Amino acid sequence: MLFGNTVALGPIFPVDLERLFRWMDNADDARLNEPYRPLNWQHQEAFWLNADQDASRVFFAIRVQDAPHIVGFIQIHKIHAIHRSALIGIRIGEVEDRGKGLAADAMAVAIEYCWRDLNLSRLELNVFAHNEPARRLYHRLGFVEEGTSRNALFMGGNWIDVVNMALMRPDRVAPEG
Repeated sequence: MLFGNTVALGPIFPVDLERLFRWMDNADDARLNEPYRPLNWQHQEAFWLNADQDASRVFFAIRVQDAPHIVGFIQIHKIHAIHRSALIGIRIGEVEDRGKGLAADAMAVAIEYCWRDLNLSRLELNVFAHNEPARRLYHRLGFVEEGTSRNALFMGGNWIDVVNMALMRPDRVAPEG
């Protein structure tokens, strides 16, 4: 387990799957994360239970310290050992758990894990342009907007812009020029 000020990051257990499935199958939440599509329980169960078999990604369950159930998850994926880079994403599952600093604490722990344990130099993420709370969080964590993919996704009858952001490991930023 990895610990922040209020959260603990650790493995996803079979008992967590029902919550994960409910979050992933929530059409209302999809507008902040991805286009909604109905999910197959067996496929989701196999995916989550076998996620640790793929060296190019790491999943962490997010728990409030000393609480039994998960409140979200972090995915570090497309880990590239040569380029020392990866994509990172987070989801806090329940609306009532958002806005409490859990995502900021969990991301800070995950970022430190990426630098210290995975020896990465660059983290990237993509966020819907209209997801202002997430964009503010990523800016506070030090992520920089590197561009916008205009009309990148079609959801709910509308085109969605996606903002591309990155964070460089502070001790490995090459001097400009």
